[in-house]
Amino acid sequence: MKYAFVFPGQGSQFIGMGKELAENFKSAKEVFQEINEALSQDLFKIMIEGPESELTLTANTQPALMAHSMAVIRVLEKEFGINIKDKISFVAGHSLGEYSAACAAGVFSLADTAKLLRIRGDAMQKAVPAGVGGMAAVLGVSFKDIDALVEACCSENALCVAANDNSDGQVVLSGHMAAINKAVEIASEFGAKRCIKLPVSAPFHSPLMQPAAETMARALMNVDSHDAEIPLIANVTASTETNKKDIIKNLIAQVTGTVRWRESVIFMKDEGVTDAVEIGAGKVLSNIIKRSQPDIHASSVGSVSEIEELAKNL
Repeated sequence: MKYAFVFPGQGSQFIGMGKELAENFKSAKEVFQEINEALSQDLFKIMIEGPESELTLTANTQPALMAHSMAVIRVLEKEFGINIKDKISFVAGHSLGEYSAACAAGVFSLADTAKLLRIRGDAMQKAVPAGVGGMAAVLGVSFKDIDALVEACCSENALCVAANDNSDGQVVLSGHMAAINKAVEIASEFGAKRCIKLPVSAPFHSPLMQPAAETMARALMNVDSHDAEIPLIANVTASTETNKKDIIKNLIAQVTGTVRWRESVIFMKDEGVTDAVEIGAGKVLSNIIKRSQPDIHASSVGSVSEIEELAKNL
């Protein structure tokens, strides 16, 4: 079997995430404590108790999802004696999940990854005033056919781009709220089954995020980094990188660039991946993989029983 570990992005968070792991594994508890110390904040308390309004703040959501993912990795390594670098052929993550993937591959330390994601979350939130930008999921239109809708929604003062190419028939648009509202109104005229505004507070993965990209460039250039010990499939290239400079360059580009997840999954299949395991919270990525590449066995691992089952198979 050939494994890829994939790491979730924003939207997979939930109140109580990581609680069961901390109660059952000392190594998981240590991950949450280390991240709390790195951020000078009791993030874990927000993860397990809420309120939801605090957890869903971008600056908290991003390190929280990484924390849950890395707790799973640490448990596999410390409690079950599994060296993932020997067992896993590829890592990949959706948007912020690419930072989790980089951490799992040894590019950044746990503490530095938490700090980077706090900077990223703050920078993305501040890049565009609240209410100015947004995102919408378009269902039933492929990435190659989305251009006509995008063009129809754009105007001199309203930008709209394809931000996430998640799977055949699922593309996420990002841009000024006026353009996003227009997309919701007219998407059916361009063959869409549905167009749903997403509950996000900023137009992620669009040129409007350029101020955040500049902030991340400064942060990433000053962090201690290493070449990846597991090939990392980058969002913006849908191909693998191991060189730390290339990984950092792609993470900077990712802030304003398209998340090429559909192509990333195709890359996994073409490289012979048999099993894709979503590490951490939720089942968004594993469900996308099940639908788009049924030949790949996709699963999600975030609970004690799921970790035990994965450890047996590895």
